[in-house]
Amino acid sequence: MRSAREQTKPSLRARAVRLLARRDYSRAELRQRLIARGALPTETDAVLDELERAGYLSDARYAQAVVAQKIGRFSRRAIAESLHMQHVPHATISEALESHALDDQAALAALWRRRFGVLPANDREKARQIRFLQSRGFALAAILRLLRAPPDEADSP
Repeated sequence: MRSAREQTKPSLRARAVRLLARRDYSRAELRQRLIARGALPTETDAVLDELERAGYLSDARYAQAVVAQKIGRFSRRAIAESLHMQHVPHATISEALESHALDDQAALAALWRRRFGVLPANDREKARQIRFLQSRGFALAAILRLLRAPPDEADSP
């Protein structure tokens, strides 16, 4: 006879759908979460296959959502790396990045303008600005070029 706790425990599919109702997940991320909560890997893969066929789970949709969320705040390289860390296939990452107009120079200038807006007054402030922009995935050469010739307000889109 099953205990009351076992009878009320939701099915693996129900747990997966509940997680997907909150936000999109990559297949690998959702698989990892379900297995961490005690699901068997083979059973998890079968449920995830079913959810993909039903359209509830999509790496392409997940990649599009991540790109849309991070556009303008992170470099193209940083966005691709975050998707790669979630085990999204390279082709899916490329499609998601290509579907959005990502211009790293414009994103870098807009982010710098929003966050700082003025040239650094000393080396300490310059290092702080550089560290922040590098943490967002922008190349050091591009950051230094920006700090040598900052964009004017007239140049902003």
